[in-house]
Amino acid sequence: MAAVDTRQEVRAEAKWVRLSARKARVVLEHIRGRSVPEARTVLAFTQRAAAREIESVLRSAVANAEANHGLVGDDLIVSAAYANEGPTIKRWRPRARGRAARIFKRTCHITVKLAPPAESQQRRRPQTAAPASEQAPATDKPKRRSPRRQKEGAAA
Repeated sequence: MAAVDTRQEVRAEAKWVRLSARKARVVLEHIRGRSVPEARTVLAFTQRAAAREIESVLRSAVANAEANHGLVGDDLIVSAAYANEGPTIKRWRPRARGRAARIFKRTCHITVKLAPPAESQQRRRPQTAAPASEQAPATDKPKRRSPRRQKEGAAA
């Protein structure tokens, strides 16, 4: 029997945004895992054009959380933010000697998911290194040496 996912997550999506997904992902990396006020501040001071589009999606997600779920917008955390590729518009540009060059006008679908802080922090626990006692035991096999090193070792 599958476990029921009880965590509350609110999302907003902007489709067919005239921006390449690669450029949007650069900005989305900066807000993932941050609180909503902190993410708004980061986007306000980011000079990339994608920041304006992402900021509008973030505003929409906060409005969805407040209107549909009764959550407080400033208490939420950006649990996920990603940009998938949308359809590409193909155009032609005339070039020298009667040739043509293809132009790709890329689009993307930007998605922002918000969650209350308790659930987000549980899912994003910091990874710590295991103590030396819990690490895998070293094997008793001797290290394999090259034939030249074996001769040097036997001579010594």
